[in-house]
Amino acid sequence: MTVNEKKRGRPSKKQQQLNADSILAVAKKLMKRNGKAPSIRLLASELEIDPMAIYYYYANKNALLEALTTSLVDEIYLPQENTPWREDLKRLSMSYVELLMEYNGLLETILTMSSYGPAQVFNDRYYKIISPLILDNKTQEDGLGLLVDYLHGFAFAKSCCHDGRLLNVDRMDGSLSLVFNSLERATQKL
Repeated sequence: MTVNEKKRGRPSKKQQQLNADSILAVAKKLMKRNGKAPSIRLLASELEIDPMAIYYYYANKNALLEALTTSLVDEIYLPQENTPWREDLKRLSMSYVELLMEYNGLLETILTMSSYGPAQVFNDRYYKIISPLILDNKTQEDGLGLLVDYLHGFAFAKSCCHDGRLLNVDRMDGSLSLVFNSLERATQKL
């Protein structure tokens, strides 16, 4: 007779490699492979642990989802000192879309979440980049809304496109220039 070594709750000493970061690493791998956030059961199966062990590190599925999506979005371009704002904003935008295309289910997951963590990562970087423009709050927010709606639309179109070569991030240049020109013109009105 064999005994199931999986135990509920706190991970055993034999599972010392199990921690919040290792759980996130496997969750990222599964999301990339399956195009959607993994279930707790699938994640536990991949880690060869009891699902309850995950709850030792994450209070619930929403906490895990928040950590997963925030961790992924945190990988996008980080603004650099002394880089022209247009170049920084273009790199931020392109890296965000590339991330959404690499993790096919990420956009849908972010848009259906009730928490604000992943969006805050992008927003903070956006506001840092455009700070030299000295725009009023409404113009900053309107620019952010326009940019994010465009990026999400582009990523969504890419996910639906039958030929991935037709839509790549290089095709974003013209549209991004329109958004950037609008931001720049808003500074001239102030």
